[in-house]
Amino acid sequence: MRFVAPAREVVDPGVFARPPLSQWSEYEDLLRGEWPDIAQLNARRSDASSRFVAQTPELLADGEHYEQRIFGCGAIATRERNWHDLLNALIWLRYPQLKRALNARQVAEIASAGPKCRTRAQCALTHFDEGGVVVGVRDTGLLAMWDAHDWHGLFWREREAWSDGRIEAVVFGHALLEHALVPTQLLVGKCVVATLQSENVESATQSVSCAIARGEILNDPQELRPLPLSGIPGWHAENVSEGFYRAAACFQPLRSGRRYPAALCLHHNI
Repeated sequence: MRFVAPAREVVDPGVFARPPLSQWSEYEDLLRGEWPDIAQLNARRSDASSRFVAQTPELLADGEHYEQRIFGCGAIATRERNWHDLLNALIWLRYPQLKRALNARQVAEIASAGPKCRTRAQCALTHFDEGGVVVGVRDTGLLAMWDAHDWHGLFWREREAWSDGRIEAVVFGHALLEHALVPTQLLVGKCVVATLQSENVESATQSVSCAIARGEILNDPQELRPLPLSGIPGWHAENVSEGFYRAAACFQPLRSGRRYPAALCLHHNI
């Protein structure tokens, strides 16, 4: 069933106080109150290489593919009064380097395969754009639990790891943020993982951008690690109970034969 975002006036304000939406508090004025217009979004840009433009029939009449329009003239078609496109705009505001890397790769794939075909790389790029999470890990021992889908171990037995800096997650996908508008929604992200030393997870996003741009990652959807974000302490109201990790539908067992790629080494990708 296709997800339908709640009307702006009925969104539970509590969702903005809980991750992942609380990670975007610098844009609280755009998320609450009246819908922002295109001019307000453009006023917040730090990157002059692209701009938001209203998605109108006149704009679409140019026949350009969404990604090609961004690549060719920097115009990001944006539907007004629309949660999905507003949240996409926030990603462009905070992570323009990541978005440009995805866009350039999409355009290259379109040029290679044609506008009516979808390659495995395009699927991976789209999955990350819509549902992506950048995860930074300092304690690589946690990856063994993740590899095995030992969700009880990763989220309950190692609960403190999510607050003491051993593992951090930042949501990049705007569709994930849209789903987070409903507090009962069980969120599962599609992750790129980087090992951290003295850096923080925000630094890892720059490294991920470079790896995407160079074509080192996101060449197949199977590269992306699923992570039930609702299991992270504080990210879902019910995960204060151990039983949540036994019963919630987001905690799926590892499929036979499924293997995940190694984490990116951050210093190799800067």
